Amino acid sequence: DIQAINGVSFGVRRGEIFGLLGPNGAGKTTTLSIIEGLLQADVGTVNVLGYDGTQNAADIKQKIGVQLQSTSLLPDLRVIEQIMLFSQLYGYQINRQQGLAQLERVGLDKKADAFPDNLSGGQQQRLALALALVNNPEIVFLDEPTGGVDPAARRRFWDLIDDLAGNGTTVFVTTHYMDEAERCHRVALMHAGKLLALDTVA
Repeated sequence: DIQAINGVSFGVRRGEIFGLLGPNGAGKTTTLSIIEGLLQADVGTVNVLGYDGTQNAADIKQKIGVQLQSTSLLPDLRVIEQIMLFSQLYGYQINRQQGLAQLERVGLDKKADAFPDNLSGGQQQRLALALALVNNPEIVFLDEPTGGVDPAARRRFWDLIDDLAGNGTTVFVTTHYMDEAERCHRVALMHAGKLLALDTVA
């Protein structure tokens, strides 16, 4: 009885930070889940990196990174072990030194032997980002990545996002924070399953 999204159509440019904004229930997460291949759209098409989203979901998943709205970290594995495990899931065999280099990208190399429960909220979010980046994705999807994180940690997190985009990674982010939206190259506004506007922040 409910159309979660209705007639939504847009494109994201390679290497940009693209923000999707809207109130709870606007259809942001549903839209993201369809693009990521986690949900199947009833009608319409999705094209990601030249792949048809309905025919080539497995190929797409190898080339993207995803940080979900709520990340369940593995409680019994140390930070470095989680990085090494997720790398193996993508077919990479990495050693501890390579794992530390990946953690250094997000400022967690000093926490390599900690368990997730011993990390602050901001550190857990950075670990979730590190896990989303283990396959060196061409696009990284971040669904409200800084929810519940303190302002200083949010700033550090967005510095990492700027670095990713500066190195050519496309970043697709949903957020409720207007200061975060202002750091996007372009933003799309959704409400009640429809796209209301899409343009630069200005």
